[in-house]
Amino acid sequence: MQGLVTKSTGSWYTVLGDDESRYECRIKGKLRMKGLVSTNPVAVGDRVDFELEPDQETAVISKVHDRKNYIIRKSINLSKQVQIIAANLDLACLVVTLASPRTSLGFIDRFLVTAEAYGVPAILIFNKLDLFSKEGLEILDNYFDLYQNIGYPCYSVSAIKGTNIETLEIVIKDKISLFSGHSGVGKSSLINRLIPGKELRTGEISDWSDMGKHTTTFAELFELPFGGKLIDTPGIRELGIADIEKYELGHFFPEMRAIMNNCKFNNCVHINEPGCAVLQALENGDIEPTRYDSYQSIYFNNETRA
Repeated sequence: MQGLVTKSTGSWYTVLGDDESRYECRIKGKLRMKGLVSTNPVAVGDRVDFELEPDQETAVISKVHDRKNYIIRKSINLSKQVQIIAANLDLACLVVTLASPRTSLGFIDRFLVTAEAYGVPAILIFNKLDLFSKEGLEILDNYFDLYQNIGYPCYSVSAIKGTNIETLEIVIKDKISLFSGHSGVGKSSLINRLIPGKELRTGEISDWSDMGKHTTTFAELFELPFGGKLIDTPGIRELGIADIEKYELGHFFPEMRAIMNNCKFNNCVHINEPGCAVLQALENGDIEPTRYDSYQSIYFNNETRA
């Protein structure tokens, strides 16, 4: 039997079979022994083979089909391992906020680099538009200019007021879309808007940390009423870059990728080499300093702080 993994709780997986029935599955023992470095060899969005156990009430996943792409993050507690956030995606949607809690440019850039590295188109969704002051709207315009000039579509919404939800529906219609972001950015409230009646639990912002409290505890795939699927994931406080070599990092910054062939040296890593087209573009104002700061941060530290 074959099906689609729609929910992962760590040890058990819900699989939507091709017969439209749902099955609670565990992993076949040997599936864990294939040298996989991920903490979760099966992810939401995977196509899998499974077989019913003798009790006919549960099933065992025996094979994971090849993935067209996926999004991963470094496991914070197990530094040599990675976690597959979701697989077989048409779109990666990062939900961000400018305050309560603020999503840093560094966090945004690390997410976008990961999406680039694993072949997933990405967009930015700026939530909580209802809270923006005049100054906040000016900052939002600057963010839009920054990322849309690079090639990342940006959308502003209010999950609370329902502002621009129809526009977002058009963007994700008939796609398999990942929704990710910090805890507290309003991801669950936004999904509740997109799927009336879903009523995902939402949380308050922690006063002492200005960070959201986790309300989603596992990844889950939902059917969208207007067509397509949405994968909800637990809020990410930290995002570690995984499995990207330093020498290839520049390829995952589109504005650098477009000009790096003009560098004097083929092995230029755009730090201090003479004749570097990227450094020249930075000096000329053609590359945003914040983006280059993110590049350096990942290159030197691969830091995981938000």
